Amino acid sequence: MSFDEVRRDWTTLGEQDPLWAVHMAPDKRGGKWDVDQFLDLGRADVARARAWLGRLALPVTWKRVLDFGCGAGRLSQALAEYADEVTGVDVSEPMLDTARRLDRTAGKCRFVHNDSPDLSQFDDGYFDLVYTELVLQHLPADLIDRYLAEFMRVLNSGGVGVLQCTTRPLWTVKGTLWRFAPYRLLALGQRVVLRYPAPMRMTAVSPHHFRSVIAAHGGEVVDSRTEDIPEAHWQSTRYVVRKG
Repeated sequence: MSFDEVRRDWTTLGEQDPLWAVHMAPDKRGGKWDVDQFLDLGRADVARARAWLGRLALPVTWKRVLDFGCGAGRLSQALAEYADEVTGVDVSEPMLDTARRLDRTAGKCRFVHNDSPDLSQFDDGYFDLVYTELVLQHLPADLIDRYLAEFMRVLNSGGVGVLQCTTRPLWTVKGTLWRFAPYRLLALGQRVVLRYPAPMRMTAVSPHHFRSVIAAHGGEVVDSRTEDIPEAHWQSTRYVVRKG
């Protein structure tokens, strides 16, 4: 799967059902998300992350934050409560249009189209925090590695990343399909059987590989949490990383 395919598919998802594509609750498909409830999910996620960072004696307020794969901005807006400036980047222009339309932060968020397989539009060491959730899992493995390297580049010395990756499929029926079926067949099933507007790839990243990539680019994993997500049929790991 190429970067162009990722951009194409998420542009389609952003055009047709942006909030559901970001958070796939079964009863919210077809534009049924209440905006306040959707944004509350972001606040809850950020609150948990800040509590985790606090227990690790890491900063819980920031000057400049990058929300990678910001989608409709649910995390960007939540992060803006604790930051001077949040930059949300996404490959999908329709997602960014939705984020701008829903933005209630009085200019603390800016939403930027990232139309390249890197973060070259940002200077080295620009951000205090990089945050990404439910994003890397939808990218092919080579792009995940490239963006992990870029996160380390754009973080300043001592800067922190809160990063999530899927670790492995569960041993459920759907999880077993993700283990053994070719992606093109799974994509066809998502379109034809599940009626997705566009397919959503899922990619496993082992904790060992994640730690190796982060270390190779000047970072360290400070802590991690792994949990099974039965409704997604995947195991997920969240990491706190720090730039040396």
